[in-house]
Amino acid sequence: MEEHKDVFDKILNNISDKVDYADIRAGKGNSNSIIMKDGEIQEINSGLNIGARIRVLKNGAWGFGFTSEISKLEEMAESALKLSKSLKGDVELDTIDIVNDNVKTPREISVSDVSVEEKKEIINEAYKSANIGEVVSTTVSYSDTESTNVFVNSEGSSIVMDETRVGLFLNAVASSGEVIQFSHGSLGGASGFEVLKKADIEKFGRKIGEKASRLLKAKTPPSGKFTIITDNELTGVFIHEALGHAVEADLILQNDSILKDQIGNQIGSNNVNIIDDPSRTDGFGYYAYDAEGVKTAPNQLVKDGKLISLLNSRETAKKLGMHSTGNSRSVISDQPIVRMSNTYLKPQDLSFDELIEDIKDGIYLKGSRGGQVDTGKGIFQFNASESFKIVNGELQDPLRDVSLSGNILETLKHVDGIGNDFKLSVGFCGKSGQSAPVGDGGPHTRITDTMVGGSS
Repeated sequence: MEEHKDVFDKILNNISDKVDYADIRAGKGNSNSIIMKDGEIQEINSGLNIGARIRVLKNGAWGFGFTSEISKLEEMAESALKLSKSLKGDVELDTIDIVNDNVKTPREISVSDVSVEEKKEIINEAYKSANIGEVVSTTVSYSDTESTNVFVNSEGSSIVMDETRVGLFLNAVASSGEVIQFSHGSLGGASGFEVLKKADIEKFGRKIGEKASRLLKAKTPPSGKFTIITDNELTGVFIHEALGHAVEADLILQNDSILKDQIGNQIGSNNVNIIDDPSRTDGFGYYAYDAEGVKTAPNQLVKDGKLISLLNSRETAKKLGMHSTGNSRSVISDQPIVRMSNTYLKPQDLSFDELIEDIKDGIYLKGSRGGQVDTGKGIFQFNASESFKIVNGELQDPLRDVSLSGNILETLKHVDGIGNDFKLSVGFCGKSGQSAPVGDGGPHTRITDTMVGGSS
């Protein structure tokens, strides 16, 4: 893509006096995916993706054009210009630094240097390790990408990014003949193939298979309000879904967030500190610059229980009198929107034993099977993948199909104990028909007076 940079600069120079702002994103990347179902390879896909898009801003309205042929970008620029001229809007952009940079995602082993056979070996090891006990079916999915992306804008910024990402996803299904249970897990990172080479794949698969089998014998949960402990994964899901989406500035501006006009207000207990950090290289949601060329950095959203920041693009930041936080994201062919990156609850100093020792009757919830959030009403419902009763400070009977529900602000205020461990999960987040790689997590967390019940 760097070889086309002179072309991009020329296009911007030709239209810069006709618009208020313009930028170009272009990229070329290799992607690979392998799917194994019950020990048999179902799909092996490899692809080369090339594309470029241009955005122009005129009279407060965006014009947008995308092409998979670089030679047609000038034509797309004219189309985008015509579109923006035909519209009227209220878009203004927050002022940002002009940047000239060339960055490369840290990696030890490029995925392009790893054979398909070696990738299949890791997939097969995950399958064999999970195919134990009452497990009747497994699906292992592997994916990797390597890409070079260029960003230039009419303000003078020029950024080249060499990025890579690797993921391994495993699902196991166990059956007793009468009951069916599921278990899943993921490994990966915004790094090279070393993230899987260094992982204990046998342990990873075995834990997922053992959990699916164990859930067959688990009891149905009680219903009511309990003190609960959430593990790293469920802590992350709660922070991502319940808080993270509610602080996305586009939802704030659409009056679809319980956190509208809450900046400076106490929304959680004093020990709640929540951060979104795209610059964390150990997170699956890592990126050095967002889709608008804004350099990323840690963004503390909640400090000692107070909401102090939001997730912003240049456009939303200007409307709210704030600054862009580098959270404008999308694949090149889509319009950038406000997205999370690596979002987590900051750990504190309690051990797991200290978190549970005073709980007489509670529940330990592990992992996530998904859920629902209404950011406008401020309510949520999540399903844990596995749970255990806590009686007099000790873990007891395993439980299955446990749901957690409540009001976002009330639940954050009931966080009364935060662990000293930390883990970020690997996943993808969907919003407005777009998908983005994200990390979410935190420590084990104790929450009092929380509604728990059975889930189907």
